[in-house]
Amino acid sequence: MTVSECRAEDVPVLVASAAALFAEDGGRHDPFMDTGWPAREGHSYYAGLVEDPQCLCLLADGGAGHLIGRLRRPDPLRPDAVTAVLESMRVAPERRREGIGGALVDRFLAWARERGASEMSVQAYAQNAGALAFYRAHGFRPFLVALTRT
Repeated sequence: MTVSECRAEDVPVLVASAAALFAEDGGRHDPFMDTGWPAREGHSYYAGLVEDPQCLCLLADGGAGHLIGRLRRPDPLRPDAVTAVLESMRVAPERRREGIGGALVDRFLAWARERGASEMSVQAYAQNAGALAFYRAHGFRPFLVALTRT
């Protein structure tokens, strides 16, 4: 298995993986998710992230998985916290349980530490028990809980 940083020519593969995540996760857990966003806006968005030194864009095995991470701007309410956010991650269903997700997260955590992050965060849908268990197994713990009423 190989995990590599995305280059400009990898953006279409990254967009395809993100689109699958939108459909599979957001489309299932969020009735307001615009699952067509990656097709309309994804190329320019992800191309910008690939070029941004404050972002990490990874692909595993040429598209079997992806991870997007970024350093968050300093928060004046928490001035001593340097936060790296795992913004997006997906492993293709047929490739799960092969260690791809763990390799992506390990690479993200190393990248974050190299940039001075004192905390790393990720969000997952409360109903996505598999994602929550995966992130907990990789050391993430609940910190804030967002409650929504529709």
